[in-house]
Amino acid sequence: MTPSGAFPSHLRRRLRCPVCHAPLTDRGDERLACTNAECGTVFPVVSGVPVLINEANSVFSIDDFVTQRDTTFQLQPTTLEAGLKTLLGWLPDITASVGTERNYVRFRESLMRNTATPSVLVVGGSILGAGMDELARDPRIELVSTDVSLGPLTALVCDSHDLPFENDAFDGIIVQAVLEHVVDPRRCVDEIYRVLKPGALVYAETPFIQQVHMGKYDFTRFTHSGHRRLFRNFAELASGPICGPGMALAWSYEYFLLSFARSRVARGLLRAFARLTAFHLKYFDSILVHKAGAIDAASGFFFLGRKEGPTLSDRELLRYYRGALSN
Repeated sequence: MTPSGAFPSHLRRRLRCPVCHAPLTDRGDERLACTNAECGTVFPVVSGVPVLINEANSVFSIDDFVTQRDTTFQLQPTTLEAGLKTLLGWLPDITASVGTERNYVRFRESLMRNTATPSVLVVGGSILGAGMDELARDPRIELVSTDVSLGPLTALVCDSHDLPFENDAFDGIIVQAVLEHVVDPRRCVDEIYRVLKPGALVYAETPFIQQVHMGKYDFTRFTHSGHRRLFRNFAELASGPICGPGMALAWSYEYFLLSFARSRVARGLLRAFARLTAFHLKYFDSILVHKAGAIDAASGFFFLGRKEGPTLSDRELLRYYRGALSN
């Protein structure tokens, strides 16, 4: 795993200007510059982390990272709120995925069949995603973490609407709990497709029935079929519910309670009450995710695909549906 401030030097040759896709050159003054004279954009390096943002096509600015503003919508807690957060950490969580570890095992095995030393881009990887521990511990796999926040694992700051890499750069890409937070997920998936090598892999987890969980940075949800269409240019290896109806119900119950309060303290207390009274619902998902009805009621879905084959047509997409309302 590439830690923050240590973008691999051998990958710098794959970097491209997010504005015009021209190669970049290191100016030697903590800045990278586009080699295209007509573009000429200069990008800073903050604490060893290149900041490659196309400001014309992003909700973020380069200055957000130079001044190290918070880009995760995390409000500074009061002493009481910090205590409530500690309390919540002791209580059982209402969130749980079913099969994430198994999916990453399959992702890793497929990667290793393609190449002995795969390079994997993690989009939105400032921290290690749920279920990725075994993948991160495999010394044969190079994980390159990018994000729009300067987290402990961020090796490169970039916006997934304009990935700053050359075409066909990576053997795999992971985009876990990210696509709901981008304004144009289809463009982001097109960028993922562009920077993957032919035959390379993508693994995504994206919510369906989940309430807003990052304030102003939360935009989109997908059904199972909608998620498949998002990745229509990829051949599917596996897909399905990753967080089931039990978790969806628990989230809805918690947010029903939260809708009665606005103050952060009151919401923290209601969140604690919801956890104590609804955490058990997630345990139904180990059974429910395998049923057809989960396609219609899951909290979120995963997709594992390969960059190959023809584009899935919309007529084929209608035949793809496999929920409880299938004829």
